[in-house]
Amino acid sequence: MAGSGGAGRKVAVAAVQFACTDTASDNVATAERLIREAHNKGANIVLIQELFEGHYFCQAQRMDFFQRAKPYKENPTIMRMQKLAKELDIVIPVSFFEAANNAHYNSVAIIDADGTDLGLYRKSHIPDGPGYQEKFYFNPGDTGFKAFKTKYATIGVGICWDQWFPETARAMVLQGAEVLFYPTAIGSEPQDINLDSREHWKRVMQGHAGANLVPLVASNRIGTETVETEHGNSTIKFYGNSFIAGPTGEIVKLANDKDEEVLVAEFDLDEIKSMRHGWGIFRDRRPDLYKVLLTLDGEKS
Repeated sequence: MAGSGGAGRKVAVAAVQFACTDTASDNVATAERLIREAHNKGANIVLIQELFEGHYFCQAQRMDFFQRAKPYKENPTIMRMQKLAKELDIVIPVSFFEAANNAHYNSVAIIDADGTDLGLYRKSHIPDGPGYQEKFYFNPGDTGFKAFKTKYATIGVGICWDQWFPETARAMVLQGAEVLFYPTAIGSEPQDINLDSREHWKRVMQGHAGANLVPLVASNRIGTETVETEHGNSTIKFYGNSFIAGPTGEIVKLANDKDEEVLVAEFDLDEIKSMRHGWGIFRDRRPDLYKVLLTLDGEKS
């Protein structure tokens, strides 16, 4: 579908959404099946949800869960996705739990349409709250924010908690990202059954799309997962709502909170680029005034 019709440079992006078991082989097979479905619908770039190889283990602080981490190089899931990307001529960002000597990261490898591994992004913002105790497992990412030039578009990928920070999106777009991708694992809050963040979650990322005039793709899991913790069982109901937003923040495709889904939408990147330049948001930036962003209390240093 990329480059089809008209003079513009077009790209079709996809988000897949599914419930995870706690068996890696089953989840990787499900991801591959849905990626193939997205490809059949014309997708050029397909996003899988965060840490899709198993249950979201960060509900607990357990030493045995470190055994789930695998090195970046010779990683069997990444290599399988490289083979799939080459077969289907598509781009696949692959989320995984990375073991790097004595460090561990929540990472994503960017696989280009010929199967080439374009590089690694390590999650920068690490949450630490009830049910989402990621600081126990993950070192803060050391790669910085990146833009990856793929066959179909230059893309930026943030991971879950990164999506709450506008600086993440802006940094990637300033480096040339034309589409933003956010693999995610988010749902209910174990400490407060009345707290439902799904609308807030969507609106924040819609804002990133609109503020930077780029399409945005978010993939989240569904299903209820219970993990045995040091204080008893913890349960999260993941609320799905994977979506694709257009460059003014409008939602063009939206999944529900319970079904396995494949979302696909096409964008004309040249048309969006012209709109972004004409709007003037990058022409009128004032980075000389943004030093306050380096402080915690807003006081001048």
